[in-house]
Amino acid sequence: MPTYLEALCRATGAQFRVAGAFLDGRLVGGVPLYERRARSGPFVANRLLLYYNGIVLKLPPKKFPSDATAQELLVLEALADDLGQRPYVHIQLHNRSTVQDIRPFLARGWQPRLSYTYTMALVDTARQWERIDPNLKRLIVRCEREGVEYREDDDFDALFRLHLRTHQRKGAPLYLPEKAFADFYAELKAAGLARLGHAVFDGKVIASQLMLTGPHAVAHTVCAGADDDYLRMGASAFLRWHSCLALARSGYVDNDLTDAALNPVTRFKSQLGGELTATWSISRSDSLAYRIESALQHWRHNVARRRADRGGVP
Repeated sequence: MPTYLEALCRATGAQFRVAGAFLDGRLVGGVPLYERRARSGPFVANRLLLYYNGIVLKLPPKKFPSDATAQELLVLEALADDLGQRPYVHIQLHNRSTVQDIRPFLARGWQPRLSYTYTMALVDTARQWERIDPNLKRLIVRCEREGVEYREDDDFDALFRLHLRTHQRKGAPLYLPEKAFADFYAELKAAGLARLGHAVFDGKVIASQLMLTGPHAVAHTVCAGADDDYLRMGASAFLRWHSCLALARSGYVDNDLTDAALNPVTRFKSQLGGELTATWSISRSDSLAYRIESALQHWRHNVARRRADRGGVP
C-alpha cells in the first residue's frame, strides 16, 4: 500500500514509485518499486519490514481459465517489459504466494529463486489448535495457567527493548534505529496498518511482536522479541497463538509469519502448525558496476569478520 511505503521511506530515507499496468483504462496490476541508491546507481530490492515487494494483481474475472491465464500473461508481459527498461543496477522482486506464474519474466532472462513462508489459517482456530506441536501446546497452556495475559496497546518501547535484547542475544539485525522505528510504527498505527501484541506476566511485557494489518484479509507478523529470562516459560508460543486468536476475532483469514529459512526460528514457526507455502523471487541481471561493488563489500565484510574472530589483530 502506498501509505505503508511512504512511512517506510520516511523511516529509511529511501523513495518509491509504482509501475502500473492498465487494461481498458483500469489499473489491474503493478509493482511497488522501493528504491535505494548504491555507489553504482539506483536499485530495487526488499528489506526488513518489506519482506514482499513483488507483483500485485487485481484482474477482471473471466469465465474460462484459458482466458484468465491469457489476461494475466498480458499484464505480466507489460510489467516485465516496463521493468526491463528501467535503469536500475539491481532489481529483485519477492512475490507473495498468490503470484506463481512468472513465465513472462523468465522468458526475458530474469532469474528465479524459490523461498518459503509459513501461513497460519485463522478461519477455524479450533482446527488450527489441533495442528500445533504438543510441546508448544503444553507451554501455551502453562502460560495461561500461570497468569500470562495477552494485551494489545501502543507500548513500542517494550517491543524495541525485547527486539534489542534478541539482537544482542542472537546477533539478529535491528530492523531500524529506535527513533526511526518508533516514528514508523506511530505512522502505521495512525493509518490502521499495524498492531502491537504483548505477552504480559506480573505486569511486565515478556514477549512482544509487530503485526502488519489493514484492509486485506491477510495479516503479517514481521518483528518479534522475547525476554530471555522467560523463554523456557513459553512466552513466545503463548504470544503467537493468542495474537492469532485476536486477529481471527478481527476478521483476518490468514497470518503470514514471513520467512521460513532453515533456522531455529523457522522450526518454531513450523511447530505452530502453519502451512509451508512457496514464494518466488525474481531478479534481473545486475550491472557490471553493481557486481563489482557487491564483491568488494562481501570481501570487506569477510575481512572484518576474520579480524573480529582474531580479537581485532590484523
